[in-house]
Amino acid sequence: MTRSLVVVESPAKARTIRNYLGKDFDVKASVGHIIDLPPDRMGVEFDGETFTPEYVPIAGKEKVIDQLQQASRRVDTIYLAPDPDREGEAIAYHIAQVIQEALLSGGKTTKRARKTKEGQETKEAKKTKESSKKRSSAAADQAMPRILRVRCHEITKAGIKQAFADAQQLNELLYQSQQSRRILDRLVGYEISPVLWDKVRRGLSAGRVQSVAVRLVVDRERAIEAFKPQEYWSVLAQIDAGSKPLFEAKLHKSNGKKAQVDNEQQATTIKKELLQHSPAQVASVVKKQRKRSAAAPFITSRLQQEAARAFRFTPKLTMRLAQMLYEGVKLGDEGSTGLITYMRTDSTRVSPQALKEARAFVKKSYGPSFLPDKPNMYKNKKGAQDAHEAIRPTSMKHTPEVVKPFLDERCYKLYRLIWERFVASQMVPALYDATQVDIACGSHELRATGSVLRFEGFLRVYREAVDEDDQEAAKQRQQEKVLLPALEQGQTVNLQEVVCKQHFTEPPPRFSEASLVKELEEQAIGRPSTYAAILATIQDKGYVAKQEQRLHPSDLGRVVTDLLVENFPNILDATFTANMEQQLDSIEDGKGDWQQMLSHFYKPFQTDVQKAKENMRDIKRMQEPTDIDCDRCHAAKMVIRWGKGGYFLGCADYPDCVNRRNFVRDKGKIVLKEEPKTDVVCAKCQAPMQVKQGRFGSFLGCSRYPDCKHTQAMGTGAKCPKEGCDGDVVSRRGKKGRAFYGCSRYPDCDFVSWNKPVNTPCSACKHPYVLLKTSRSGSVHECPQCHNKTSVE
Repeated sequence: MTRSLVVVESPAKARTIRNYLGKDFDVKASVGHIIDLPPDRMGVEFDGETFTPEYVPIAGKEKVIDQLQQASRRVDTIYLAPDPDREGEAIAYHIAQVIQEALLSGGKTTKRARKTKEGQETKEAKKTKESSKKRSSAAADQAMPRILRVRCHEITKAGIKQAFADAQQLNELLYQSQQSRRILDRLVGYEISPVLWDKVRRGLSAGRVQSVAVRLVVDRERAIEAFKPQEYWSVLAQIDAGSKPLFEAKLHKSNGKKAQVDNEQQATTIKKELLQHSPAQVASVVKKQRKRSAAAPFITSRLQQEAARAFRFTPKLTMRLAQMLYEGVKLGDEGSTGLITYMRTDSTRVSPQALKEARAFVKKSYGPSFLPDKPNMYKNKKGAQDAHEAIRPTSMKHTPEVVKPFLDERCYKLYRLIWERFVASQMVPALYDATQVDIACGSHELRATGSVLRFEGFLRVYREAVDEDDQEAAKQRQQEKVLLPALEQGQTVNLQEVVCKQHFTEPPPRFSEASLVKELEEQAIGRPSTYAAILATIQDKGYVAKQEQRLHPSDLGRVVTDLLVENFPNILDATFTANMEQQLDSIEDGKGDWQQMLSHFYKPFQTDVQKAKENMRDIKRMQEPTDIDCDRCHAAKMVIRWGKGGYFLGCADYPDCVNRRNFVRDKGKIVLKEEPKTDVVCAKCQAPMQVKQGRFGSFLGCSRYPDCKHTQAMGTGAKCPKEGCDGDVVSRRGKKGRAFYGCSRYPDCDFVSWNKPVNTPCSACKHPYVLLKTSRSGSVHECPQCHNKTSVE
């Protein structure tokens, strides 16, 4: 046997690696995990001291397992090359176990032997054990192939060669850390979820990290609701220094103290005093050079945040695109090549060879003045793992322009972002000439600030997108656009106009996906590799909804959060969750015992679960009385109940009276929510249809409900653009709640679109309709045929 078996987790990665290794290597893909904890039960036994996980083949993976077992008998070396992280180590570890058991038993082991709750072996286990003994002598004669772990940090020819040269034994500590995380999450989910099913609604789930993320969104929403705006005023003066242009100065001090203007009367008084003392005198002019250094190359969380700001990519989409770039893209005659290094990392470290290539590229492309004397080095944040490099291009020859023909639009955008950030990280700072001018005007002092870009530096290549919540960054960007005239101390200037503006303090902004990732990272909740899954899960489960790019908690999210905080305060505590992450890291470092960590957590947790079963508020059966009369039977009061769509008002005489109404809470008071009638007529009873709110948004329901239960999708006002169809375009929802547009005559007409069709012909190619697309920069009409874009006023 001279062939070697290589097992990766992705078919795309397998194709790329196969190109580099040659015919002596048989490369196969496991397509992710092949075994896992069972989906229909806890799958973890605890005898009071020790945890024993039960692993079973994942449904549909029996064929993959059989292929790996068969292939392992024809080789002398097996290289396990899933992704180089904890998850990849667990995949590799389980593949090794399955292969070793098959070789030792002389047969397949797709059905794993397991223990019963009493600790006795099942018949299947005994049979497997006896069969293993019979084959043990024959297996001993056959030499076991070597099993080595390969960690590919970049899927390039040089990277693969280096990874195979550095092949090592499996890292048991890394596997134990990942297994501990998996068991921990299983314990939390499978113990708490049934309690929620009983008290709230069946099908709910609780997660050790996802529940904390939901709490952050809920707490932020409540802070917004509790916020009381405070009035304040700004006073701004247009200054004429004798040369154009005029510039603006803002009230900075009054009577030697920082100015604080609370109302219009104060602002008006200050305005009069300023005008009375015009012309004013320049008190000081401070000029200094300001440096702005480039940001470090991307780590996972920063990439997710920047892609969300720049392109509105969800973290889940960002990671999927990054995975494709990492695993390999076909580049014409060059074949399949990995374009970026491994994308799950929280280290800013860059290899010496990559730094050398980047510096050579900067010098050649932009000149020596853009190259720092020494490579720029960046510090990792506290607690960061340093197993992988920062996310960077694998080769400087693969510029965005070179690879653009081989990438789709979204992959190209993300690759360009990674490329530009990495190149900029090895360039000199941008230099600004910053000027601060203070103007004395009676007892008041005005201040003007501005800056001029003196040398582009790294800004020649890359400029970070500004988070719309970051007011300080936005203010700094604004100052960069202000050009002040040449001024000298003691110079006389005139106040041409003084303007007073009213403002109100604003509540904290709702989280966007980017800012929630940032918050999770800052509080050390979860790992960078889990953020995308966390955000996807809390939205898929209906705890959080994204509206206009902001995360809003649903009634369900609020209810579940409140119940979990009341009954499992540790699980919902950010500090506790961050501490658990540190303990998992310590297991990986060999400084902690995974069994002890789980036991220390589980024993008090079991007590909390038992208390919750007995004491948790029963939302499902709740009936909160109100003083609102039922407008249907007029014989009973309405009560607040809980249903699939959240809270609603129902008649206390249910089921004799099935009246139900939506409501809102206004400063603690219950206010009925009127459901507006439309000019659309019910197709069944001819009554007017009403706009109603459901789990997946607005829809039309008959005003005679519950006597008539007819519903239909909301119309958009556009006619179906498909030739020969007279249907209307209506708003629909997919299985996971994502909105799309389709024809009202479905299934007779199968027209669908992610963007709203508008019955306006394309101005360029005369296509009969265009699509309305909205982005941060505004709305445009885009032709689906020629992609011509026109702005929407």
